[in-house]
Amino acid sequence: MLTPDPGRGSGITTLLPQSTVSPLQAIARRILLAFSILGATILLVYVDRAGYRDINGDGVDLLDAAYYTTVTLSTTGYGDIAPFSDSARLVNILLITPMRVAFLIILVGTTLEVLTERGRMIFQLKRWRSRVRDHVVVCGYGTKGRSAIRVLLGEGTPADRIVVVDADRTALEEARAAGFVVVAGSSTRSEVLREAQVARARAVVIATDADDSAVLTTLTARELSPKATISVAVRESENAHLLRQSGANSVVVSSETSGRLLGLSSSSPLIVDVVEDMLTSDAGLAILERPVHREEIGKGLRFVADPVLAVIRDGAVIPYADDRAWSLREGDRLICVRARPTTPEVESLT
Repeated sequence: MLTPDPGRGSGITTLLPQSTVSPLQAIARRILLAFSILGATILLVYVDRAGYRDINGDGVDLLDAAYYTTVTLSTTGYGDIAPFSDSARLVNILLITPMRVAFLIILVGTTLEVLTERGRMIFQLKRWRSRVRDHVVVCGYGTKGRSAIRVLLGEGTPADRIVVVDADRTALEEARAAGFVVVAGSSTRSEVLREAQVARARAVVIATDADDSAVLTTLTARELSPKATISVAVRESENAHLLRQSGANSVVVSSETSGRLLGLSSSSPLIVDVVEDMLTSDAGLAILERPVHREEIGKGLRFVADPVLAVIRDGAVIPYADDRAWSLREGDRLICVRARPTTPEVESLT
């Protein structure tokens, strides 16, 4: 369950990736171990009950053994039941006393862990805030956000460099279980994006469900981070210009893209298969951006080993058919198609 970060105000929640063992599981294991020690000690006392003397003089039964064990392990020791035979005293020295120490360690350790968990969480969050740099903030952990994260991971972005921002607690629990740092809250709020350390992020991926929230998130993110690369997905093309004016570097119109693919599939379904192959991150073809190699400078596109779709020059995209693209210059970057590597390592393109 997500709870507000005790180190911040405004009800914002920030949580680091959760460990493989939850606190409830850890406490349950300790309780089970404590009861195991309690049960084993009761059995020892009951088996050697003839060596114990009850103040009432009516002998020691199973209930008396449980009572004696409870007050002994808790160091209460009323003295109404006590060992008097040599064997019973020896068992108390060699077995019951170590069990008492172990029982107390379990109880005290559990109490200390509960009391210090919040302080430890605050310390870890402060350390994360001070160290995080050049990360990617993903606003929205729906279908689009998950797909974007899969691509980021496939391109070599470590999971600890991805921060997920969403207001849906269920989605954030899934993101946290997947190993990502999560921030709960609306991405349209500046304090939420500040908590995600947007000012120090290298990129912001906005994959919210509504176009209006995408526009507000873009405005807020650009205000907080003038240099970050902001990529936005919207449903309607009429909102694309608003996002570009708001500071988005790239805008993907999901409805138009889907419509074009559907239109192509009716007449040329194999084209759609090729496009989907390039967009998926598992196998097959991949679209990539790489710098022009030294031996390619001054040459035409036919001398490039990888099929080239476009050339990026001075921040502008030059299509393949443009004459300017047929004389490569130093500093150009190429958008190419390449077969994906068979190894899980993603090769460096920079």
